Amino acid sequence: MSLPVIGLTLDAEQPGGYSKFPWYAVRENYCAAVARAGGLPILLPHEPERAADYLGRIDGLIVTGGAFDVDPAIFGATTRHAKVTTKDRRTAFELAVTRGALGRDLPVLGICGGQQLLHVVLGGTLIQHIPDEVPGALKHEQPNPRNEPGHDVMIVPGTLLHRAVGTHELPVNSAHHQAAKDEPAGVVVNARAPDGVIEGMEAPRYRFCLGVQWHPEFSISPGDDRIFDAFIAACR
Repeated sequence: MSLPVIGLTLDAEQPGGYSKFPWYAVRENYCAAVARAGGLPILLPHEPERAADYLGRIDGLIVTGGAFDVDPAIFGATTRHAKVTTKDRRTAFELAVTRGALGRDLPVLGICGGQQLLHVVLGGTLIQHIPDEVPGALKHEQPNPRNEPGHDVMIVPGTLLHRAVGTHELPVNSAHHQAAKDEPAGVVVNARAPDGVIEGMEAPRYRFCLGVQWHPEFSISPGDDRIFDAFIAACR
């Protein structure tokens, strides 16, 4: 049996550090998690006009995270928090490839910022800065290393996420200042943090459409690995 080909979106950086010219980046553990689960990872440069060409060559899509935000204007906000930073070409590509993947009913997994973008594509809106909108919020930008848990999430029984991880509670890492704000038609919230912040969502009308606010590629618990296992199984 051939390996399912999994497209992963890339981050983009300005000159400095790795190169004196603009460069793409992705953490190795994204690709390692796909490979461990039985997929063949390939990387997708930001060419919005080529989204359909990429989609014709992959069996599933992972929208990765990054230290930036979806432009609030995209989900209809009339104000923009001072903490919001954007990467407009990356977002334009991710919008195009995610909409195209859902249109073809390809399996989609959104991770952290990728979950937020997926939520917006499905008609949702975002909390622009958790500390300003959630009273008594946890430290969702955890002070400890990202390969350690920052808090637990409670998982809703009967959801795709619950079937994948097989548990009602999961320790997760946390590296975000924004979050999904609502539960639009066709979207099911499948996980929350103890402070009520949405930590996961899914859209049951698709073959596999799942977003998680944490980074399961760090494999903090067996549940993280099972998310990739379920995704790759859906791509076969």
